[in-house]
Amino acid sequence: MSTNLALDPLRNSAWRALLTVHSKLLDRIAEKLTQADLPPLEWYDVMLTLKEATDYSLRLSELAEKVLLSRSNLTRLVDRLENAGFLYRKSCPNDRRGTYAVLTESGLAMQQKMWMVYAEGISEYFANHISDDEARTLQQICDRLLCQFSKA
Repeated sequence: MSTNLALDPLRNSAWRALLTVHSKLLDRIAEKLTQADLPPLEWYDVMLTLKEATDYSLRLSELAEKVLLSRSNLTRLVDRLENAGFLYRKSCPNDRRGTYAVLTESGLAMQQKMWMVYAEGISEYFANHISDDEARTLQQICDRLLCQFSKA
């Protein structure tokens, strides 16, 4: 497809629908977490990102690049997670300016507890409303769109 074409109404409408659905799904899942007396969804994203990292540890700059939700205010978010005991900061041994965020056992346990509610929300508000074929198509579309960012 050419990138020089003007945005047509169908694709513009699809884009708007995607953004609206994304926002509403995250709002509903965030509400489920609140009702379960669990931390905010943004906390989950940071804890999951650290869980997936080697030694449950990432430089703060790497963490900022990898989180899927609000990248702004990451320092304050890390402060709140640290105050809750879910992660700690450690200095980078070979770069005095660098700081790592490290997931604690308590943070890992909280991430897993939050996942139970998050997964339920994904099922209830998303997965239960699309067929296997639709899920495959959506996955293919997202994979294709994500490829353009890995080339940049």
